[in-house]
Amino acid sequence: MQGYQLSFFTQQGHRHHGVPLAEWILQEARRLGIGGATLFAASEGFGGDRRIHAARFFELADQPEEVTMALSAAEADMLLDRLRGEGVKVFYVKTPVEYGMLGEN
Repeated sequence: MQGYQLSFFTQQGHRHHGVPLAEWILQEARRLGIGGATLFAASEGFGGDRRIHAARFFELADQPEEVTMALSAAEADMLLDRLRGEGVKVFYVKTPVEYGMLGEN
């Protein structure tokens, strides 16, 4: 199938409605019927502010996180519209991809 890989980049300490933002995005994708998503925790990175963000023993709230998924164009638009409607501030990358499932059920 043709569609998009949609990836969101945030930090563990960023919240939306009291829930960690990465977790909230996962929950919204699931509520919208999107077939799957994965949350990755990174050890270190930097963003537009050029400041290093890292998972450190005393400050895990600064740990970079990525939520990524492969989805149809309609699903990508639906999720992005939902985040815009909620006023979510998050960096994302939307890349055209071919995706599918191999093997038998």
